[in-house]
Amino acid sequence: MQEAKNTQRALVRIGYDGRVHKYFRGPSAGERFANETRVLRLLEERGCGFVPRLLEAHEDQLYIVTTNCGSRVQHISESKVKELFAELERDYGVRHDDPFDRNVTYRAGDGRFCLIDFEFATILDLPAKSAA
Repeated sequence: MQEAKNTQRALVRIGYDGRVHKYFRGPSAGERFANETRVLRLLEERGCGFVPRLLEAHEDQLYIVTTNCGSRVQHISESKVKELFAELERDYGVRHDDPFDRNVTYRAGDGRFCLIDFEFATILDLPAKSAA
């Protein structure tokens, strides 16, 4: 496995099969694990196609496995970053709460920017869709 991130809060590795393995650690690791799994499940239910899919969640180990949403972006405009996080909140009812380019990836397969790292995200009520 290739190490992608190693901080006090998390160890992230990319497996040879492309899956992402995230180990939560440090202060409030259990809460952050629970929040990220809850948010990823909700986003899947709501059909959000630009976030990772949760494949496994191991509460006893504070460890998740997700699909890979591409590689970290090297260059992206501030306006595009704001647009991505606004789309997540407006269309899927989730405020990321860490809306920075370090949490944006690029999926070359379909040319889509994606969002990662939902341990601090907030689930909001979805606004009622108005009838057209």
